[in-house]
Amino acid sequence: MLLDFRKILILGPHTDDGEFGCGGTIARFVEENRDVYYATFSLAEESVPPGLPKDILFTEVKASSEVLGIKEENLLIYRYPVRKFDHHRQEILEDLVKLKKDLDPDLVLMPSPHDLHQDHYTISMEGLRAFKFTSILGYEMPWNNINFETRSFVHLQKRHIDKKLESVKCYRSQTGRKYANEEFIRGLARTRGVQCGVEYAETFEVIRWIIK
Repeated sequence: MLLDFRKILILGPHTDDGEFGCGGTIARFVEENRDVYYATFSLAEESVPPGLPKDILFTEVKASSEVLGIKEENLLIYRYPVRKFDHHRQEILEDLVKLKKDLDPDLVLMPSPHDLHQDHYTISMEGLRAFKFTSILGYEMPWNNINFETRSFVHLQKRHIDKKLESVKCYRSQTGRKYANEEFIRGLARTRGVQCGVEYAETFEVIRWIIK
C-alpha cells in the first residue's frame, strides 16, 4: 500500500485531547499493529476540580492509553503548565524536535491550526515547525474549531468508537464537560461517516501530505 504509515505520533496538548480528537483512529491503528506513540504536554494540574488529587490526570491518561492499546513505553508525558504553553514555546519546540529525531514518525496527528485554545494552537504551530517534512493531519475538536476543513476521513467500525468511548470514560475528572458525552461522540462519528459513505468515521484537516 502506497500510504502504509507504520509509525504514528499523536500530539495531545493536554491529557484526553488525543482521545477526544482521534480516539477511534488510534484504536484502528493499534488494531492494525501500527506503532502508535502518544505525547501529551500537560497534566493540567491547575485545572483539576476541587477535592480530586492533583495528579489524577496522570492516572487517567495511563488508564485511557491502556484501553486504546497504546504500549506503556509509547506514552510520553510532559508537564507544562496549562494555558501557558505560549510562555514555553521554545522548550516545547525543542521537545518536539527531539521527538522527531528519536521517533521519526511517518504520520503525525495533532490539533488543527484553527483550534482556538491557546495551548492547542501552540502545539499545532510548533508541531508544524518540528515535523515540516512529515505528513501531518489535524484532528477535529468542534468546541474549539472556529473553522475546520473536512478534507480527510478515516473509516471506522463500531468497535473503534466503542473503544474511544471506553477510553474517554477513564477521565472521570472531566465528566462535567459537555463534549464528554456518549451521544455527542457517537453522533459526530456517525455524521462524519455519512460524509464519506460509511457508518462511522473521524475527519482530519490535511496540514502536510508527503508521499515518499
